[in-house]
Amino acid sequence: MSLIVIDKKVPEEAKIKLSKHGNLLELETDGISYDAISGHPDIFFSQLNNDLIVAPNLPLEFRNELKKRKISFHFGEQNVGQKYPETAAYNIVSTSRQIIHNLKYTDLAVKDLAMGLEQIHVEQAYTRCSLLALKNDQFITSDRGIEKQLKEVNLDVVYINPEGILLPGFKNGFIGGCMGIFENKIFIFGSLKHFKSGKELQQMIENLNYEIIELYDGPLFDGGGIMFLNK
Repeated sequence: MSLIVIDKKVPEEAKIKLSKHGNLLELETDGISYDAISGHPDIFFSQLNNDLIVAPNLPLEFRNELKKRKISFHFGEQNVGQKYPETAAYNIVSTSRQIIHNLKYTDLAVKDLAMGLEQIHVEQAYTRCSLLALKNDQFITSDRGIEKQLKEVNLDVVYINPEGILLPGFKNGFIGGCMGIFENKIFIFGSLKHFKSGKELQQMIENLNYEIIELYDGPLFDGGGIMFLNK
């Protein structure tokens, strides 16, 4: 089974449902970054095709759990810090052909592993929070700047208003942080029926023949993404 990395703070109902699809690794840190994102997978991990890059100050217990599960990984060079942009070095989006991030802040180990891929710069360094890569070179984003910059390089991107996405401590969260993709399934923290743009998002996802798995009956919750790891 996959190892599924999630923020420990996501709703319990979501954990129970998600645990049917893999073994959960509930991420929690203290004193590394600010509380709202302190357990977000996309702050401490980058997924780059078949490579996993881990912040060197990820707590030892979680690094040991990866080793126990025989999940191979590379250490990044930059520690996650308390404030932006030190919180964003690993928050990339990647596909088989490209990496998308604010390249001024991308960890150097990530950049090295991305050699050979097209590197697309966007101003929003919380890129994985704000952007989800779908099949057929399609993307959804909750950031107008990312939308504009991806359209400038002729990528097919749809903007989704993030109003109503929960992220405790902030006005709202981001669309990428609510979701994760495994095989042909899109997992969502929350139910699209509680989201203002839910019908639009559902139609787009279903048009790409994904199965939607809503993890609890409530508002969308930004937990820093749902990360599926395999040996």
